[in-house]
Amino acid sequence: MNISDVAKKTGLTSKAIRFYEEKGLVTLPARSENGYRSYSVKHIEELTLLRQARQVGFTLDECRELLALFHNPDRHSADVKAKTLEKAAEIGRHIEALQEMQTRLLDLAAQCPGDAGANCPIIDNLTGCCHPAPRA
Repeated sequence: MNISDVAKKTGLTSKAIRFYEEKGLVTLPARSENGYRSYSVKHIEELTLLRQARQVGFTLDECRELLALFHNPDRHSADVKAKTLEKAAEIGRHIEALQEMQTRLLDLAAQCPGDAGANCPIIDNLTGCCHPAPRA
């Protein structure tokens, strides 16, 4: 199977496939006499695992660990589950942090009159300054 066939089957671009090869994440394909890469079903499985794992937030290093488990016939599903739950917890912490950021931004926006005036409580808050409102 050539790289364009693999790209179609995995949903990855040829560039992404070569990137994963360069990073040593996938088994290197055999080369034909003309130098073209020749892929097998095992490559499809590795690359599909990579694509799906990246889509749910695993880093390249974490993908490397998942691929090692994939290749290990003595793996324990408990190890894979533990990595998955760790990633889910990490994503949960990121979501909480993002929600806190969103709440702060909305609070800042609520303090701002949003008019044509130069006085801006958002800027004042973000700079740590408290500029008194100009007197009339």
